[in-house]
Amino acid sequence: MKNWIEIKNFEAPELDIYARLSEVQLLRYKEPEPGLFIAESPKVIQRALTAGYEPISFLVEHKDLEGEAREILEQFPEIPVYTAEYEVLIRLTGFALTRGMLCAMQRRSLPSVEEICKDAHRIAVMEKVVNPTNIGAIFRSAAALHMDGVLLTGGCCDPLYRRAARVSMGTVFQIPWTYFHKKMEWPKDGMKLLEKLGFKTVAMALRDDSVSIDDPQLLAEEKLAIILGTEGDGLANETIADCDYTVKIPMSHDVDSLNVAAASAVAFWELGKRNL
Repeated sequence: MKNWIEIKNFEAPELDIYARLSEVQLLRYKEPEPGLFIAESPKVIQRALTAGYEPISFLVEHKDLEGEAREILEQFPEIPVYTAEYEVLIRLTGFALTRGMLCAMQRRSLPSVEEICKDAHRIAVMEKVVNPTNIGAIFRSAAALHMDGVLLTGGCCDPLYRRAARVSMGTVFQIPWTYFHKKMEWPKDGMKLLEKLGFKTVAMALRDDSVSIDDPQLLAEEKLAIILGTEGDGLANETIADCDYTVKIPMSHDVDSLNVAAASAVAFWELGKRNL
């Protein structure tokens, strides 16, 4: 096809977005306008496209041009498709490709917290969750287990970073999300906004002064914001103090805690039943 371009020069400037720019540089690529991100694997790319994100170019392993990628590529006959053998692509990008396909895509302006919460009954809130694998896993659980949206505080890993979006299996493109505004102090201002929007807040924390995750009063709340903390330290004490409820997941065999992604799945399933 006319838009397939064999990679012969690693230094070609059009390959910078795959070979030489960090994810932070891609994020800031068009400042003050939204930048770019890299989507990985046909499933993730297709979910981004279905959600309306615009492709800039594709990077595809030779063998996949006629495989799973072809259906996607045929939708965009004018978009450049850079291609080479697998070993060449690894040398170019510095990592092993999942399912042999990358796509550089245009970011979009994020909605406001108010827009995300407008018709929502169950919201997931992440406080300084920094690991992209955890971010992706939490998004996947949120989408699958009846959350209406996701809010992130400053310091959280960007959900559109390549690994986060891939681990989420593209659900970052299927569930509404945004960050609290940079000028909004967390937890003080963020909590006030959630309260103004009608949400009761639930701190997922290892505290003895907690309610059961299946407490009838908790489950009966019309609007809940379920707040999960950073890896290791968990939620800040100030955040826990400001929440309406503190919930601790009961555990056995002297296990004292769950990984934040695993804890999110338990919490979303139990507290999201109202949305069934």
